[in-house]
Amino acid sequence: MADQPQPTIQKPESEWRAVLSKEQFRVLRQKGTEAPGSSPLDHHFASGTYACAACNTPLYTSSTKFDSGCGWPAFFDAIPGAVNRHEDFSHGMHRTEITCAACGGHLGHVFKGESITRKFATGERHCVNGISLKFSDEAK
Repeated sequence: MADQPQPTIQKPESEWRAVLSKEQFRVLRQKGTEAPGSSPLDHHFASGTYACAACNTPLYTSSTKFDSGCGWPAFFDAIPGAVNRHEDFSHGMHRTEITCAACGGHLGHVFKGESITRKFATGERHCVNGISLKFSDEAK
């Protein structure tokens, strides 16, 4: 994967800890994973925008969200330029990690070529930790 620009929003760990819950910090800043099925956003399908919980940068629109049955919110595409991709070799696997382009917060991973994603032009499933997201209703 090509080198990507450094996040534009950079804060010391103490500032991230002050604005994020303990679990948000673990997931967004320490690359953790929330328990499957634990996020109310997994089965949330109202019209609106999903932004980074750390910096409020819009990442996904509800028009790209789908029910993948994986236990985490799933999207087939991100808002252009909002998400960076990185090779991830942790846990004995080769995956593609996705992070917020603005603050570098860990969002989850992208999976390609699954039977459930063949209907999308991207062929992708962005499997995102719900705790990494904030939803904003379209009516606001």
